[in-house]
Amino acid sequence: MLPQEQINSYIAEQPEWQRRTLVRLRQLIHATGHDIEEAWRANVPHYDLGGSMIGTVGLKQAVCVWFHKGALMKDAHRLFEKPEKDDAKGLRKYRIKEGEAIDEKAFLDLVKQAVKLNLSGAKLTDAKPGRKAPALPEELEVVLRRDEEAWAHWEALPAAHRRAYVEWITDAGKEEIRKRRVAEAYQRIREGRTLDDKDPAKV
Repeated sequence: MLPQEQINSYIAEQPEWQRRTLVRLRQLIHATGHDIEEAWRANVPHYDLGGSMIGTVGLKQAVCVWFHKGALMKDAHRLFEKPEKDDAKGLRKYRIKEGEAIDEKAFLDLVKQAVKLNLSGAKLTDAKPGRKAPALPEELEVVLRRDEEAWAHWEALPAAHRRAYVEWITDAGKEEIRKRRVAEAYQRIREGRTLDDKDPAKV
């Protein structure tokens, strides 16, 4: 049986409220526009993109969604539960109880972050305790905050990729080089690219 068929069968067997919730979560996960693959592992639905990304399960009194790299994500709307011992490796959970509505906007934001993390090749080692994102050079922060899309992309970047941008700019020996790097960094970040990503125009 194909993963899609196994997931269909699994969802159909759940209580009505869980069935509606799981179907809507599935729709939102695929709403990113990316080619997210459905997988069947450990007898529950999974949604992958270049590796493990999101899993869902119907429990007795809740539907639980877990993000495999949740520790690298910014939970601005505080959907994640407080991490448990099992979550130490980076997994984070969003639990929806019976009678609760999905916070669709916040959930979709988490899914988009998860997609970017997987596409960037980010590792959970970026979430080691004590490793904080470095301070932004003032001139870069100014241009990023003026552009809502660019700022959102910056906030979604893992700490390691932020650090790479900051060090690249602060290591510039001359003022004109620093300005040029700030401008290039802004353009790359606005396009959702890391410092290591190749320029599409030159590929």
